Formats: sequence, C-alpha cells, structure tokens
Amino acid sequence: MTLLQTYLQQPFVQRALLVGILVALCASLLGVTLVLRRFSFIGDGLSHVAFGAMAIAAVVGLTNDMLLIIPVTVLCAILLLVAGQNAKIKGDAAVAMISVGALAIGYLLMNLFPPHGNSNVSGDVCTTLFGGTSILTLKPLEVWISIALSVVVVAFFVLFYHKIFAVTFDESFAAATGANTRLYNLMIAVIIAVVIVLAMKLVGSLLISALVVFPALSAMRLFKSFRAVSICAACISVLCAVTGILFSAVLSTPVGSTIVAANILVFAIFTLAGVLRAR
Repeated sequence: MTLLQTYLQQPFVQRALLVGILVALCASLLGVTLVLRRFSFIGDGLSHVAFGAMAIAAVVGLTNDMLLIIPVTVLCAILLLVAGQNAKIKGDAAVAMISVGALAIGYLLMNLFPPHGNSNVSGDVCTTLFGGTSILTLKPLEVWISIALSVVVVAFFVLFYHKIFAVTFDESFAAATGANTRLYNLMIAVIIAVVIVLAMKLVGSLLISALVVFPALSAMRLFKSFRAVSICAACISVLCAVTGILFSAVLSTPVGSTIVAANILVFAIFTLAGVLRAR
C-alpha cells in the first residue's frame, strides 16, 4: 500500500489513470453496440490499420503521430462500412483484407526504415502490438487530445442514445420510420475508429478487442436491457482499467495485458454469477 500511495502521487501515473478511465469508458459504451450487432471483429481490423499508420508516422518522424493515425483509421472505417454493403466483397472479407494488409505494410516499413535509426525494431513492434508502458509516458498534449476526443465520444453516445438503440436492434425498422440509418452507421464507424486510436496507448493494437468486447459480454451475463448493460459495461471497463494500471505500476507488468487479465477475471465472475442466478 505504501508503494501504491507513492505511485499515485506521481504525475505520470495520474495522467495514465485519467486517460485510461476515459478510454475504457468510451470503448465499453460502443462495445455494447458492436457486440449486439456482431461487429466486434471490426475492432481488430481497425487496430491493425492504426498500427500501420503508426509505423508510417514513426518512419516519417512525426512528433505527434495522432495527426496521421486518426485520419487514416477513420478513412478505413468508412471504407469498411462501404465494403460491407458491397455484394462482391463481404464485410468480414473486407476487414481481413484491410487489417492484414495494414499490419504487414506497417511491419515491413519499420524493418526497411527503422524509426530514428533504432535497431530494436522487434521491441518497438512488440510494445505497439501488446502494449507496454507507453501510457505511463504520455505527454500533456496527448492527454488533452485524449480528453477532448473522449468528451466527443461520450457526448455522441448520450445525445444519440435512442438512435443508436434503434439502429442496433432493428436497422430496417429504424429506416422505415425515417431515420437516416446510413448516416448513423457512418457516425458510429468514425467514433469507433477514434476509440481504437485512443485505446492503442492503453492496451496495444492486438488487445483492443478485449477492451471493447469483454465488458459488454460480462454485463450481458447478468443484465438484459440495453441501458443496464451499457451502464454495467462502463463500470466494469473503468474498474478493470484502474486495477490494471495500478497493478502494472506496482508489479512492473505490461499495462495492456494486465488490464485484459482483469477483464477476463471479471468475466469469469459474472458468468458464474449468471449461472447461479439462473439456477
């Protein structure tokens, strides 16, 4: 406890906790929609795209890689949405094409042009894919960007809650009532891309899906209504993020893997509780 109190007094840990809470909250809110619509695989696809964009930013030498990662990821999210409506290229095939292609190109570029002459390319790639301690080294500008984008995501979910609910459960009926379902799907895709970019600093590009899927699945073990699942998923995600960051700081473990392990533990507890409740 003494060591934990010492860490909590450090500004870099406080910044990490703030960003981690905001990212976990945003990911959990949209994660419920993705799980219910069976679009959770999009998180993997966009995370690979974000990795490719991050590799390009590192090779070019951008001081703020978000200036490149966010536009590229948003563009690919829109392309995935359009491709998913194309009869010739199904949604899952489009995700596989874009995600694997971006992952391969990103790794190839980092090997051909090591960023800033760094010879430890494997270490950089491993940290980016699985998460390391990057969230503990956030710069003030990155923190403010994360706060601003998180506020936009939460505001979007609150303001368009009923539209998101309608599109999630019955898109055809929502369109029949006059709702512009294509526009709302586009907005959801853009917001998801933003959340993916924010979550890369927290858990790494390969573990982002866990941050999106596990809280929603855990909440669904006990609750059935959309609102109850969304609130419970948000609470679970924030709790696991805080727990993972604190344990990571004390035990010197990777932040992303520790957060995912906390989510797995909570999922097991909620599953057991759901079984006992059913009996």
